[in-house]
Amino acid sequence: MLAQPNKLDTSKAAERARRREAATEGNPSRSCRLVQLYRGLSKLGPGIVTGASDDDPSGIATYSQVGARFGFAMLWTMPYLYPLMSGVQEISAWVGRVTGAGIAANIRRYYSAWVLYPMVTLLLIANVINLGADLCAMGSALTLMVGGPSHFYTVVFGALSVAAAIFIPYSKYARLLKWASLVLLVYVATAVVVHVPLRSVLSNSFIPTFSVSTSYMTSLTAVFGTTISPYLFVWQASQEVQEQRAAPDETALKLAPEQADSQLRPMRVDTYTGMAFSNLIAFFIILDTAAVLHAHGRTNIQTATQAAEALRPFAGDLSFALFSLGIVGTGLLAVPVLAGSAGYALAEALNWPIGLDRKFLRAKGFYSTLAVATLLGLSLNFTSIDPLTALFWSAVINGVVAVPFMFMMMLMTANPRVTGSMKLPLWPKIIGWISTAIMSVVAIGMIATWNRSGG
Repeated sequence: MLAQPNKLDTSKAAERARRREAATEGNPSRSCRLVQLYRGLSKLGPGIVTGASDDDPSGIATYSQVGARFGFAMLWTMPYLYPLMSGVQEISAWVGRVTGAGIAANIRRYYSAWVLYPMVTLLLIANVINLGADLCAMGSALTLMVGGPSHFYTVVFGALSVAAAIFIPYSKYARLLKWASLVLLVYVATAVVVHVPLRSVLSNSFIPTFSVSTSYMTSLTAVFGTTISPYLFVWQASQEVQEQRAAPDETALKLAPEQADSQLRPMRVDTYTGMAFSNLIAFFIILDTAAVLHAHGRTNIQTATQAAEALRPFAGDLSFALFSLGIVGTGLLAVPVLAGSAGYALAEALNWPIGLDRKFLRAKGFYSTLAVATLLGLSLNFTSIDPLTALFWSAVINGVVAVPFMFMMMLMTANPRVTGSMKLPLWPKIIGWISTAIMSVVAIGMIATWNRSGG
């Protein structure tokens, strides 16, 4: 016969449960904090995906190169670039929210075709090179981790990225990209397992050092170009438009200025959070490679996978595995953004139906551009062109191409035909023009050093 529960024991158990519940309210448990984290990340939009995709294999290669070559000397670029990159991304998002159209669509509507087509062409070229190099880096990184043919992995990664963009519904796809961004935290984890000279890191993080040498100026342009990239402007503006259209009660702000506060406030939080995440990861990639590779004389690093492989003898298998995992993970995030921004730019320029929320047959030009850009990038891996060598130079190209895009965005924000009665606030306007000026000076300085050194 089963024993009956004692009433006193039952009441004591209930009291203990109530106390645990009260304690949880004042001091959330780990599971509660995870739920809060989930809810917080779920509220974020295109900004977090844009920021995370900024640290693609091209970015990893660039940050690894400067960390290996110059040590901690370029750590200062990340704290100083944060307000600039955040301001520029806020402006691109603002243009999308205010006009209800992407950057290329606004150039087509309000400016000359002589401006539109060269800019879109430069973006497509830079994106294709970036795609080829990113896919190659992902395949090479997976080969380093598990063995097997890197070209096969490269093809599989390209096919998966295109298939996901075409066949996965946008709401699920955006959520997938958002959570994939967390893989970048492996670069913070890598810093935990390597020796870091704290005093040197702190001093180089806030005191800029400059050199007028060709290698330094080229590397600086690459850092600026991979951090403030035109494909990010195009992607975020178009994604803000897509998010706006997906919301039943939202419309372009120049048509409904009364919605400005409700739309722009979460957009700013999202954008500045995403850029902070991107900037933090880039900082740690430079720190990781400077602390290990530069410190051991391994200064000639050309690719992200070389950086991962070079870490193993000095920092152990765990650092190597974390660094390699980050290359694959961030590539899976960045390839759809690169291909998608190419699709948005060309489709908007030619006034085609666009949007990841549309079925393939309703946006054939958009999806075809996305697929062809990926295919062209993939094909670079089967030619005499070395896409890994092109990886660093795609960042340099982005640094130069970003200047006209930034200049056009600033002109749009001051054009009443584009924005209606909406006006860009003074602080973003100041940051935008300062960012454009600095990017111009860096690009001109690089070209000047080339001319001085004879090429």
